[in-house]
Amino acid sequence: MAEPERSERKLRPAPLLFEPSEAAADPEHFFDLESIEDPRELLARSTELTLAFRAATDRAVEFQALAAAQLADPRRFDRLTPADIAQRAEWTEDYAKKMIEFGRDLLRNTTP
Repeated sequence: MAEPERSERKLRPAPLLFEPSEAAADPEHFFDLESIEDPRELLARSTELTLAFRAATDRAVEFQALAAAQLADPRRFDRLTPADIAQRAEWTEDYAKKMIEFGRDLLRNTTP
């Protein structure tokens, strides 16, 4: 992944607004998109939501990786094996190993 692309993803897209519980209970309701009649406005708002969800996914994956690296840290007396982490996160063991390494890279790059 190219570095400029990564910095672009760090831009804050449109905020995800929480829906009222009665709206969330309606399976046809999705961030009020169904009520937008102008296709230009619908495209703009749905694109904003797509970017926001992608950014949220990227951040969540980074936090998963950080947690996996911390749980696998050999300095911890209660450290977990990659197999244990994989089981908890519902990953394959190979994916857990990759996430642990990704998390270690993130930790190395964030510590002064």
